[in-house]
Amino acid sequence: MVRIMMILLGVEYLRERWRGVMAAGVVSALVGAALFIDALDGVLYFHIAPFAWLLLIEGLATLAVAWTGMGGQRTLRYVKGFGFCMTAVLVLSGYRHASFIISMVFATLFLADGMLQIASAWVVRYRTWRLAVAGGALQIAIAIFLYQPYPTHYKGTVPYCLGLILMFAGWNLLLLALRARRLAVNPAAAQGGAAALVASAVGAANSAKGADPKLAQTVFDGPPEPQERALTVHVWTPVGTSKSEARRQPLINRYIAAVDRDGVISTGHAALESPERVYISLYPAVEIDRSPDEFTRTLRATRENDVPGLFQPDYVTESKAWCPSTRQVRIRNYDPLRLESFWQRYREDTTYNLTHRNCSSTVSHALEAALEGATPRVWGHGWLAFARMLMTPELWVAAQVRKRGQTMAWTPGLTLDYARALSMLADPRPSGWTRMLRSLRASMLRRERRHERERKHEADHDGRSPHA
Repeated sequence: MVRIMMILLGVEYLRERWRGVMAAGVVSALVGAALFIDALDGVLYFHIAPFAWLLLIEGLATLAVAWTGMGGQRTLRYVKGFGFCMTAVLVLSGYRHASFIISMVFATLFLADGMLQIASAWVVRYRTWRLAVAGGALQIAIAIFLYQPYPTHYKGTVPYCLGLILMFAGWNLLLLALRARRLAVNPAAAQGGAAALVASAVGAANSAKGADPKLAQTVFDGPPEPQERALTVHVWTPVGTSKSEARRQPLINRYIAAVDRDGVISTGHAALESPERVYISLYPAVEIDRSPDEFTRTLRATRENDVPGLFQPDYVTESKAWCPSTRQVRIRNYDPLRLESFWQRYREDTTYNLTHRNCSSTVSHALEAALEGATPRVWGHGWLAFARMLMTPELWVAAQVRKRGQTMAWTPGLTLDYARALSMLADPRPSGWTRMLRSLRASMLRRERRHERERKHEADHDGRSPHA
């Protein structure tokens, strides 16, 4: 989540507020450590009930607006809402086995996520795969700690988890603050390599010259109209590009690949287009063998799987040669100079790798470069921008999707969900509560109009009656 905030807040914002960020990190780390240590003996001096009520309120609020999301966003919102509500209810209920149930659930989630991270890192072998394996091993260690009853017989599970979350968040904020003191480029937006570093540096220079003004509009009621200037992320879904009918595999089809009845694998595609005639679409120059026997070998992000790639000239040419994109995400609030700088450097290297440097990772990095500093352009450079970002549900969604893309591999499905979440942060929509209230109000107005028509019809009928 810290990485997403670094990207969207931008260099200038972070450099000006590094002391405040550091103070927040220190407080978070100290409170988290105090909670964790306090729970070790099973006697809590810090009351967990207030945290449980906050979890319940947040969970109910998330569930209330979950229906406003799209695709994977909606699913992640429901998962988060139900998880928060279940945890809060168990804590507040006083049920004697509540701590055991929470321990088993949390431990299983840590174990599953750690094993998935290790397995994907071992298969893909991207540059920092050893760090990912270490992170997965740490999650498994936490799972083991939660599974066994020592030292509090499961009573300390909730404060343990809450303390760990606060400590990790505080540590990340401290690192961010220390780096922000002399920040020349945004390290989060530089994940795409030298191209992103240059894009971040150019954008920071433009911001220093006052070329990054606040937008006049702070809330956008819906996506851009067709005639509006906007950045467009094109996604060809695996199912949409399958040559014949795809087998029914919901999650695999959505996020990894579709397999048709002949056994041919389709991974889909992603591209990015801007009104400034920047079109970023990386594709292998020679078709990769995607038969089941060879596909596992080509998943490795190692140099032997690097192949020559080519960048498509424009969307019209690519869609005519193949097919139109099946999904589009359009974003108004982006920086064309950062995007152009990224593109000028990135296209110098045409290497393609199915998992490490593919169409989806290219689009995701380009999108991050284009959206750096987007939040202050909407909400200004005060702390309000920081607070409003924290209250936006898509921040959590974007963080989860980005983690999967970074630790496994970027796919068109992940890029689609990532672009949707970032679009809600860069072009803020009315809050889910506002949309829900509008929907209820519209429903009440329709009901009143229907009743009015019925009353009028009855009055007209009575007026034509011979007994009138």
